[in-house]
Amino acid sequence: MAHKLEWIETELQNLKEAGLYNRIRTLGSPQGAWLIVDGKRVLNFCSNNYLGLANHPRLLEAARKAMEKYGLGPAAVRSIAGTMELHLQFEERMAKFKRVDSSIALQSGFTANLATIPALVGKEDGIFSDELNHASIIDGSRLSGAQIVRYAHCDPADLKRQLDQHRQEFPRALVITDGVFSMDGDIAPLDQIYEIVQNYDAVLMVDDAHGEGVLGRGGRGIVDHFHLHGKVDIEVGTLSKAFGVVGGVVAGNPLVVEWLRQRGRPFLFSSATTVPDTAACIAAIDLLEESTELVDRLWENTRYFKAEMKTLGFDTGVSVTPITPVMLGEAPLAQQFSRELFENGVFAMALGFPTVPRGKARIRVMISAAHAKADLDQGLEAFEKVGKALGVI
Repeated sequence: MAHKLEWIETELQNLKEAGLYNRIRTLGSPQGAWLIVDGKRVLNFCSNNYLGLANHPRLLEAARKAMEKYGLGPAAVRSIAGTMELHLQFEERMAKFKRVDSSIALQSGFTANLATIPALVGKEDGIFSDELNHASIIDGSRLSGAQIVRYAHCDPADLKRQLDQHRQEFPRALVITDGVFSMDGDIAPLDQIYEIVQNYDAVLMVDDAHGEGVLGRGGRGIVDHFHLHGKVDIEVGTLSKAFGVVGGVVAGNPLVVEWLRQRGRPFLFSSATTVPDTAACIAAIDLLEESTELVDRLWENTRYFKAEMKTLGFDTGVSVTPITPVMLGEAPLAQQFSRELFENGVFAMALGFPTVPRGKARIRVMISAAHAKADLDQGLEAFEKVGKALGVI
């Protein structure tokens, strides 16, 4: 009789043969422009550390001081004995930073979506979702039991068609889009989406994971970018990217936030974020409110790197953000390209199916304010060398 898990061995072998097996590398240093990866010092083009805050001394000091006062872990869910003064301070500060009435802290951006979507819609309701929305939105939508109606990527006209056709089928409706799409680096036309949605008695929700700390005035996100304050019902975010820490946040309409405190399952059934993480997130807000220097440097680096890559002849897709996909097509080529880059001192991972569609494999370069111009130039040299060797340029 075949072993009951033999099918997993077969599937893993299939992944390896198709060039889709994910070989996970190990870091031996703090995050920054340079990393120790598998024992080798390499230029970091992988991390979501947009502003270089993941090892910032201000954040480290805030975490240390908070631990001296409050200890390490809250040891309880927020709704029983895990809500600390720091959590409330963070929620107040984040709401002020985002220019909304209220916010609620969760354990991650992923759990923020899992908390929010099922709390707002159920099996009789409808979700209108961009076809390229993040996995956490997809999973949260599935958990809700609501009917999912997909609309064409970043296509407000198709969203309107879907609402015209299906909105009347549901007592409640939720329209969800990523703000910045993490694989392609394009931005949702949130201003046009808002204009459509307000005519259909639907709640509008945006996942701003890759927009916070990047878009808008001083990194306040996509709602600020489009001047839509008070018009978007729900902004979901993460503190693990530009903020350099970990955690999630839901900001916006105070009724939604109050409802999540009563019915958001990750809030109710998973322990609160730790003391050092929460304190570090508050310190990150301090930095962003004090100066736009880091955000400005991020965009300066982005413009320079993208322009030079295009001059070399690389296809960087439709990105208009620091996310810079280097389009290569098939997964085996992308994985080979990544290995060659690593041999040349550059850490830039390949992304293939199912993370991106078949035939659209790529190297995704993540630009950071932590990069010096010399770092970017060194990376460009490596891309040129490998690109020519593999016949890409």
